[in-house]
Amino acid sequence: MTGPAAPPLADASLLAATIARFAPVDGLRATPIAGLKLFRGSTPTEPTHCVYEPSLAVIAQGAKRVELADEVYEYRAGQALLTSLDLPVISRISQASPERPYLGLALTLDSRTIMQLAVEADLPPVREAAPRGLLVGGIDDALMDALARLVRLLDQPAAMALLAPLVQKEITLRLLIGPDGARLRQLAAAGSRGHQVARAVAWLKQNFAQTLRIDDLATRLHMSPSSFRLHFRSVTGMAPLQYQKQLRLQEARWLMLNSHLDAASAAARVGYESASQFSREYSRVFGAPPARDIAQLRKRAVGPGTSTEAAAHVA
Repeated sequence: MTGPAAPPLADASLLAATIARFAPVDGLRATPIAGLKLFRGSTPTEPTHCVYEPSLAVIAQGAKRVELADEVYEYRAGQALLTSLDLPVISRISQASPERPYLGLALTLDSRTIMQLAVEADLPPVREAAPRGLLVGGIDDALMDALARLVRLLDQPAAMALLAPLVQKEITLRLLIGPDGARLRQLAAAGSRGHQVARAVAWLKQNFAQTLRIDDLATRLHMSPSSFRLHFRSVTGMAPLQYQKQLRLQEARWLMLNSHLDAASAAARVGYESASQFSREYSRVFGAPPARDIAQLRKRAVGPGTSTEAAAHVA
């Protein structure tokens, strides 16, 4: 299944030139502006397992491919990927070269700001249906201009602290009044199905090592187990147990790679009681047993893209 992909709407060349100036080398660059990260890549990358936070990811040059469960989302310069809650995905840069590197940014979205602006702008109530938490779409000129102005504030440290939050609010408001604004409001509006799923995701992210009891979590959210399963899959593209498994395996991989835990210790840390079951499920997701996979990742990390791989855990 392929996610919807609208044609690019705005010229991204100015944003690309601005990002290139502030991200002169490959990899991830955190910035002094809260929630803003810049990316550069001179070659296509291997698929990377990571968890996308609620954010707007914009490509200024190049192209990217993101997989959520059995869905594929492809987007390129002038398009954005809107993520409205934490989702485990497989991501890779699909188009880049030394002459025309991949250039992009990610801006974290805040649910409280979303709802505050929705109220202030007197936007209509959200629909009851829970939408998918990932969407590819085009960017109009006004939103592209606001994004470029936000990045250019990195040149103005004296003004950045005061102006950056205002431009970020402008970007959020433009998303809310755009064609997909109801999607954001649905996942942030208290009492909506989407918001209930977002609360479940937040609980799973904090408690993924615990045994998941669907009935108990559904009760916590004031939903029936069947309704909870239905709406959770509608938003995330996967069942709650599958979502938990993805979080566990990605955390275990990160612990083995960065904290040098062995497979048995990492498995126990993330909630597996059986090391053999952990190894089977790990191999199924990452394509190799834990020890071999970690060795391959460390070997790959000595080449280009090290900082991109290291950032995958928090992307």
